Amino acid sequence: MHQNRTKYPQKKTQMYQQLQELPKKYNVIALVRMEKVRSSQLLPLRKKFKGEVEIISIKDKVAQKALVGLKIPSIEKMADKLVGQCVLMFTNMSPFKLNILLGKNKIMMPARGGDIASIDVVIKAGNTGITPGPILTDFKEAGIATKIDQGTIWITKDSISAKKGGIISAKLATLLSKLDVKPVEAGISLDSAVAEGIIYAKDEMVIDVEKYRHAFAQAYQEAMSLSTEIGYVTKENIVPMLAKAARGARSVAIEAGYLTDETKEQVLQKAHAQARALAAKAKNYTPL
Repeated sequence: MHQNRTKYPQKKTQMYQQLQELPKKYNVIALVRMEKVRSSQLLPLRKKFKGEVEIISIKDKVAQKALVGLKIPSIEKMADKLVGQCVLMFTNMSPFKLNILLGKNKIMMPARGGDIASIDVVIKAGNTGITPGPILTDFKEAGIATKIDQGTIWITKDSISAKKGGIISAKLATLLSKLDVKPVEAGISLDSAVAEGIIYAKDEMVIDVEKYRHAFAQAYQEAMSLSTEIGYVTKENIVPMLAKAARGARSVAIEAGYLTDETKEQVLQKAHAQARALAAKAKNYTPL
């Protein structure tokens, strides 16, 4: 006969307690799926965001039970998404900012068979330190020119073993790993997040920062131009507005022949030009 468990492993018990306490401490809970993320990517993030983001690797059933137990509707909805290998992030920064920061903290990783090269994979010439053997065939298949010198394999010239966007074979991935070449750029993005009672889907947290920066810059320039044109004074446009007024006043003064220290040179130049033009007409005048 089945009996309900009364004791659980200490690690699971600690995780349950953490997941009960952290949502009360932080405003945002974010979910990361680990299907395409390697655990080695988390270590630098834990160090970089220490004090700002708590990262918890979870067991789905324990996490579901802990979050549902909080009796918070939005968090209960997230609990349904905790299937498979996941990580939860707890923070007080907005999920949009967190997603942007995660996107900026990409790292280069060793390749696995079937990975896509993030860069042109360049193998530099020099001593590999690898002892000759069957691996020479792998170098040849990868199009890498080699020679044997002093008991090790030397690469005789720089070679590109894979182009950016190309698929890396399992054999090439193994070879690149032995050469300590990391051709795959890896980053982490949020799958979903709960903030202030609202649950956000993956696509809703993707922000094109450059697009918004350009839009704000354009809006600022248009607002400056409009306010300057209509004479609406602000601390931002007072300098260009006064400069525009000064140019307008100078133009009117020159046109009217009004002499000031600023206009006298141009007024005299204009008068001189007009006098010369009149003199030329008078010279060519023929009485009837």
